[in-house]
Amino acid sequence: MQDRALNDFSAKNESDGCLLCYTAPCSTNCPHKLDPAKVIRSVRFENMIGAVESVGELCQACQEKSCSKACLKGQIDRPVRIPQLMTYVGNWQKRQEKRKATKVDLGIEFCGVTCENPFFLSSSVVASNYEMVARAFAMGWAGAAFKTIGTFVPQEVSPRFSTIRKEGNSFIGFKNIEQISDHTLNENLEYMRRLKQDFPHKVLIASILGQNDEEWTFLARQVTKAGVDMIECNFSCPHMSGEGLGSDVGQIPELVAQYTAATRKGTHLPILAKMTPNLGNMEIPALAAIKYGATGIAAINTIKSIMNIHLDDFTSEPQVDGKSSVGGYSGKTVKPIALRFIHDMLKHPGLKDIPISGMGGIETWRDAAEFIALGCANLQVTTSVMQYGYRIIDDLCEGLSSYLGKQGFSSVQEMVGLALPKLVPTDELNRHSISYPKFDRSQCLGCGRCYLSCSDGGHQALAMDGTSGKPRLNPKMCVGCHLCILVCPAGAISPGKRIEAGLAQAFIKEV
Repeated sequence: MQDRALNDFSAKNESDGCLLCYTAPCSTNCPHKLDPAKVIRSVRFENMIGAVESVGELCQACQEKSCSKACLKGQIDRPVRIPQLMTYVGNWQKRQEKRKATKVDLGIEFCGVTCENPFFLSSSVVASNYEMVARAFAMGWAGAAFKTIGTFVPQEVSPRFSTIRKEGNSFIGFKNIEQISDHTLNENLEYMRRLKQDFPHKVLIASILGQNDEEWTFLARQVTKAGVDMIECNFSCPHMSGEGLGSDVGQIPELVAQYTAATRKGTHLPILAKMTPNLGNMEIPALAAIKYGATGIAAINTIKSIMNIHLDDFTSEPQVDGKSSVGGYSGKTVKPIALRFIHDMLKHPGLKDIPISGMGGIETWRDAAEFIALGCANLQVTTSVMQYGYRIIDDLCEGLSSYLGKQGFSSVQEMVGLALPKLVPTDELNRHSISYPKFDRSQCLGCGRCYLSCSDGGHQALAMDGTSGKPRLNPKMCVGCHLCILVCPAGAISPGKRIEAGLAQAFIKEV
């Protein structure tokens, strides 16, 4: 089993099991001074071109296996199958018809500001002082929305983070109850001045939060003097401990209009209104922000949440001296919600041409490309950085650039918004045909997961074959819901061709 070749499905699972160590023993113990950790990380983040460029022929041919012996995951259960992963990457390269991937420059303009790539740190703990942002800039991030500043320093709690986990994932969702910057206003303004002085070609966004008109105007003037490139109005922090702060503002269009106008009074810079998802229609406050001086929209901020309830003592997390509170939910699992709100705004006639900085669950270049295809010319990232570090910028940029080249794009801008026409009201969807599932029996393990799901949660269209121990489709019962595809742990089921309703009977007879 240990020497079994990896296919696309198992290679992804194998890379997902890597601990992504800071100083990876697999690389530090490589006798050839290669970097298998970088290869694995690129596979993990779906950047196969980056993996190919890092692997090298010597790594594929190596028989010493010192990398696997040094793997820290072996202290938990078993080491990552590094030699097999290296072979898989080499074979993947051969399958690409020996075509050299063309990489596309990722430069793009956003709100009139030139950005070297669309990737920014979002306003949060990942961009909260000079040293952190400077390190991120040096590693390749094009910009940063500095952690929200105000005229006061909040008193924070400990702890302030919690997560939701699923199976082998370290976490898929993240909750925080952290407030705005814990540095003084003068300290933050000095950080911003230094960043613009030392990194003049990087883009710095000042996120501000005032408590009244005067404070919004004052903060806008101060950050403008500090030399920032844009201002982001934080109308959406879901857990500020004060009346009229954070998401309370974003839910009231009149306050959004009032505070946007106050901010515009203090600056000539582009203004982004950062929207809260804690409402039904984001278009309403977004329209108010644009009407009263905002240049663009940033969306989405975190979602109000309660992470869990411990059934031994009925506490929740993060637990602060036995108590917790509603906080902001982020991470990979909020991506569908973020995409929905962005879609709704860009489909609105009054917002369709408004620049949007998208955020919410961006972890890989594919996630980023989805936001771009929906209409975002700028992207902000926090939770993935908190989990994996600033180093993910390598795979974000490499993966996106290679994808654009492979698809024949010459710039990021060409891709912006291409997915919007494919998203239509539900009454415009094709309801007169069925896409039956297609089974690859050579890949099927016979585990019966698809049968269980279809039997107990679907349309009872599968039966387990007593001879082969593998599922058989009853097309008369199948409605083409594809639940079986979604639950298959081996990737053995895929969508089949779409059959028009009038031809379905003929298909059934064939089966």
